[in-house]
Formats: sequence, C-alpha cells, structure tokens
Amino acid sequence: MDWSKLPDLIAFGLLAGAFASVARNSHTPVSRHWLTAWLLIVAHFGAFAFAPLPGWAGTAGGLAGLLALVWAGVLFMRAAVPYRTESSSRAMLVALLMAYTLNATVLSFNSPQWLLRVSALTFALGPIAVMVLSAKEFSHGLRWVAVALHCALAAFLFYAERRNDGGDMALNGILFTVYIGAMIHFWYMYKRATAGAFITVSGFFLWANVFTVAPIILTIFPNLHLESEVWNLPKYVVAVGMILILLEDQIAHNKHLALHDALTGLPNRRLFQDRLESALERARRTGTRTALLVMDLDRFKQVNDTLGHHIGDLLLQNVAQQFEGRIRRSDTVARTGGDEFAVILEGPTSMTEAKHVGNSLLDLLREPLRLKERLVKVDASIGVAIFPDDADDMEQLFIKADLRMYDYKRNAAAPVILEPERPARAVHSQAEPSKVAVS
Repeated sequence: MDWSKLPDLIAFGLLAGAFASVARNSHTPVSRHWLTAWLLIVAHFGAFAFAPLPGWAGTAGGLAGLLALVWAGVLFMRAAVPYRTESSSRAMLVALLMAYTLNATVLSFNSPQWLLRVSALTFALGPIAVMVLSAKEFSHGLRWVAVALHCALAAFLFYAERRNDGGDMALNGILFTVYIGAMIHFWYMYKRATAGAFITVSGFFLWANVFTVAPIILTIFPNLHLESEVWNLPKYVVAVGMILILLEDQIAHNKHLALHDALTGLPNRRLFQDRLESALERARRTGTRTALLVMDLDRFKQVNDTLGHHIGDLLLQNVAQQFEGRIRRSDTVARTGGDEFAVILEGPTSMTEAKHVGNSLLDLLREPLRLKERLVKVDASIGVAIFPDDADDMEQLFIKADLRMYDYKRNAAAPVILEPERPARAVHSQAEPSKVAVS
C-alpha cells in the first residue's frame, strides 16, 4: 500500500468537508455537482493508495482511482452547463461517462488494438449522435465546442495507439481533455471579473496541463524528481476558487435579499426610495418630469382571511409579474408594503402619460385571476404625483400620491372572491374602476 497518498487523502478529505460546509446553504445543482466531484477526488487518492499492491487488488485500485479522477472532471463540466435541464444534456452526460469509462478501462489492461480503436471512436460517435438527434429541438454553441473537443480526442487516441508509449499518452490525453473541457465550461458560465472565477478557471487550466507538462519534463529530464504534491497544487487552487465562488454568490444573494422583496422578487421600499431619489436628481439636472404611482390592492385582507395566506401570496406574485411586464425597462415597479406597489416613470413624461400607464395597470386586474383552484378578482386604488409639478422632493411627492390614492379608494369597488371550479356562477363587480385620481 502506498502510504505517501495518506497526506493527500487527509488534506482533500478536510477540504471536501470545508467545501460541504460552505455549500450547505447553497442547495443548488451546481454545488451538489461540485461536492460530488470533490468526494470523487478524495476517493481517487484513496484508491490510488492500493495501486502498488500486486495482482488484481493493485489493478482494481489503479482503475478505480483513474475512473474517480475522470468522473470528477465530467461532473465539473456538467455543473457548468447552462442547459442542464435539457433531456439531450442528460443524454450527452451518459454518452461521455460511458466513453470515458470504457476508454479508461480498456487502457488500464493489455487490450487488443481493435478494442482500443473501437473505444476511441465512442468519444466521437456518442456526442455526435446526441447532437444530431437533438438538433431540431435544441442547439447551443457550447455543445458544438464539447463535440469538437471529444472528436479531437478520438483522433488523438488513434494517433497514440500507433506509438510504443501510446497507453500513457492516451491516458494523459483523456485527462487533459476532461479538465480542459471543465475549464472551457467554467469560463463560459462565470464570465465575471471576480477572484473566485479567475482562480477557478486558472486552476482548471493548470490542472489540465499537468497531463502535458509532466510527461514533457520526464522526457527531457528523466533524472529530475518532483514530488507528487507539486502536481496536486492545481487541485487546491480549483477548490479554493470554488469556495470563493460560493461565498461570492451568497454575498450577492444576501445583498439581493436586502434590496428586494423575498416573495415577488421586486425591489423593496429601501431600493425603491434610492431609485426614486436618483430619478428625481436626474430630472432636476435635465429639467424633465418624473411620475410616481402608488397602488394598494383593495381589501386584500379579505382574500387572506377567506382563502388563506397561500392564495394571498400567489395573488401578490401574479400581480407583481403582470405589473412588471407592463412598464418599460427604464422604469421601476416595487412592492413597498404588504399589498402596496409603487412605480417610477422617468422622463420625459407627463400627467397624461402617467394616467395612461396607471389605467393600463388597473386594466390588468379587471379579469379574474385563477389561483390554484380559485378564481379571484381584485381591484386596486391608485394615486399619481408628478415631479416637480406636485412636489419638489421625494417625501412630499409620496404624500401627494398617497392622498390621491386615498381619494380613489373611497370610490373603488370591493374585490370579489369567486367560488372554485364554478366560473359560470362567478360574481363580478358591477362598477367599472374609476380613472386615476389626479386632484
């Protein structure tokens, strides 16, 4: 047994534990793929510790360690595929795992040439078949890159098969391909200027080139001895980079939660006030107008009390989605309270345009909404204020819009909750919603 692998086994076991601790709060397919891959790296060192044993035990240990290293690389690639939910993506994963497993197994034994050639072809035929069969339903540039990369690997294996040292060259080619593929996929997924992304991509590049640089050094300097820890350094670099990515994502998520409503995903009151203050400042500089719309769902409490808070939450999510889809990208819609929404319309705008937008938002609520097995119809009260016509600062603008909303509310129709699965007997409000209050 090779006890020299024990320090690496312990180090990567602790590193995998640290990674699991950081990834615990992530609960995403990416973090699960990463954690599984790092557990495979730990298994790789554990299996390689048995590789020096004579007979079948050593052969099994060497093959298990090799397969664990290859499968980890495939999972790293899989984690960075942006279209993982596509059925053809799962088919591609199966095709690649089968090709890598077959080739690693064939190369680990003294296999005949015809079997080496057939196994090499699987790197080209499997991915090409998946791409061709799914071309009508799905296509992506990254898939073309993956197919081209593995076709090149198949051609390289045919070349290596003709050389005396072809077995080692083929294994190095396979390991280089899987980890350079992981680098390409990670670069595509994390094209952002952060330390975690840069370190991870750089680490995968170094990891892949271990399988090109090490054979070259051994060929040119056969008497040069380098400790195995030197070649394991890229693994630590990648692990540190991934932990940084998870921490960066958690920080970004926490920042998003601090500025956005957790239920609807819209900006919350804090972010809305910041954006309104910025919009008013731009309006002052350019001499244009900015409109503030405040909306309140009429008697929303009745929906919660009658149908339950779950239906009330679905109602808020549905209304938020409809409002967000109606306004321009340059404008802002936010959930500023329990059943309160607000909109910023940046200039150039006018009272007429703001009234038009306000009434279009009210029109969205005229049709009953189907929420689970219920049909629910609600109205909204709305008020509009224009900067600088109605007020020259944010606080006074809010006060003016709120006063106009309360004037509207006194004349608004009550919401009507409809019975489940009986739309023919639905009761609709008899009064048309009032136009937006402006005075």
